[in-house]
Amino acid sequence: MPGVAPPSRVLVTGANGFIAIHIVRNLLERGFAVRGTVRSKAKARHLDQMFSSYGDKYEVVIVEDVTKEGAFDDAVKGVDAIEHTASPCQLESDHPDEVIVPAVSGTVSILQSALKHGPSVKRIVITSSCAAILEINPTPSTFSEADWGEQAINVVNAQGRDAPGLVKYRASKTLAEKAAWEFWNKHRDEVAWDLTVINPPWVFGPSIHDVTTPDTLNASTLTWYNYVVHPTSNGVTDETLATLGGCYVDVRDLAEAHSLVLEKPEAGGERIIVSAGTWKAQDFIDAANTINPPVRLSQPLPRGVFGAGSPNPATVHLLQFDNSKAGRILGIKYRTMAKTTEDTLRDYEARGW
Repeated sequence: MPGVAPPSRVLVTGANGFIAIHIVRNLLERGFAVRGTVRSKAKARHLDQMFSSYGDKYEVVIVEDVTKEGAFDDAVKGVDAIEHTASPCQLESDHPDEVIVPAVSGTVSILQSALKHGPSVKRIVITSSCAAILEINPTPSTFSEADWGEQAINVVNAQGRDAPGLVKYRASKTLAEKAAWEFWNKHRDEVAWDLTVINPPWVFGPSIHDVTTPDTLNASTLTWYNYVVHPTSNGVTDETLATLGGCYVDVRDLAEAHSLVLEKPEAGGERIIVSAGTWKAQDFIDAANTINPPVRLSQPLPRGVFGAGSPNPATVHLLQFDNSKAGRILGIKYRTMAKTTEDTLRDYEARGW
């Protein structure tokens, strides 16, 4: 199916979120018109202030409950594409349904609305996660778009409430993405749109959504802050800094990918991993301590053991992702770890943290 080009109108759900607001900005900068959804008028104020210069190219609508049937019926009318990012990022929950039900219901809800009320829609992009792809193995493993995180679903089915919070989250992302593909395959002959799913790992980088203190950061950036800026206050040892990690992507590169998958015809019908590479907490700390001129925060940056992270031959990365499809289809170029680190810390510096 042909791609979607500016000045087409794009619906972005959960537009006030950490990732979504970067997507909104990227789309507007590229010449798209954007309609964003938020849960309340209060959550729209920061967006309205940030994007006021775009005039009628930007608008926001209220969708109070994304899991409610017909929640997006009005929002999808007259748009050319949809970027669905509104999904809970809850790493701690009691009952698995607390995170699984809203993730699945919200995803199906937007697709149902597009089916019934979105004749102008040409492409829908779902923000999933590498959590829907990976499994935890005792030996290093590389995962691709062909893989599914069945392991988390099996653990949740077996353990219920006793399953770890992160496993419940991984199961929610897997089940929500599976529901999206099942819906599209069932109705693909009835609609004019195709489906693309983007799967990022940990998402780091500077925040432009409404945050006032470190405690109001979203889950992934709060994790970064706690390990890179204040690890000792969180009881983290040097050994943990050298061994804790995963894969990551800068939020601005992820936002760029969301625009590119609209524009590239060949992105239709694809799962696409968008990952810059591996990280250990010590790697970001090393990058932080080589910034020139130094960043001035409310307390000195931690140092850990320089070089004990990824450059150390003894360091093992149990998880890696094959990001070749993103390179082939999108041609995306990733910011360096040093750039992500400096820009994030300069943001904290400007906030007086």
